[in-house]
Amino acid sequence: MRLTYNENVGDVLFVTLRKMEEVSYEHNGDITLIKDGDEVIGLNIFNANSNLALENTNIDDYETMVLRINELLQKNGIEALEFDLTPKFIVGKVIEKEAHPDADKLNVTKVDVGTEVLQIVCGAPNVDKEQKVVVARVGAIMPEGLYIKPSQLRGVDSNGMICSKKELNLKDDGVKGIYVLDDSYNVGEPFPVG
Repeated sequence: MRLTYNENVGDVLFVTLRKMEEVSYEHNGDITLIKDGDEVIGLNIFNANSNLALENTNIDDYETMVLRINELLQKNGIEALEFDLTPKFIVGKVIEKEAHPDADKLNVTKVDVGTEVLQIVCGAPNVDKEQKVVVARVGAIMPEGLYIKPSQLRGVDSNGMICSKKELNLKDDGVKGIYVLDDSYNVGEPFPVG
């Protein structure tokens, strides 16, 4: 989930739940539901400050925002939504790295993210075993808008992305490839992005 609020564009809170494919819109008062078929994939909430009491509220406090959004939806006769609040950007540790069987510049990695081990195909030249890295899990929305979904790269499953500083919108230090973290980070902890 991504929340975007800028009172200078008309006091609208934009809520993105996943990538938009074939989009339709349903308007209900100050709420516009953005749908892909019957599934709500986003919301625009107009007069957001007054409807959600945003003043002095950190919109990155997703639990509070989800409660307020669902209260507003129900008040307007719209069914409450389920939001996946699991952290989408987390610290992982590369525990295996093998050459991709069908691509010279790709590697197949296994990355421990604390609760599971993810197979991620990575093309960064600096990826290696024992590195702590930032992982964008399936369902993450990158700062530039890319939606991370399960995929196959040259026939090999990939379930996430190992991120570079550039992909995370962090200051570029000139290192080509993934962002390698130091030992102060713990596997499985959320990594702040945005």
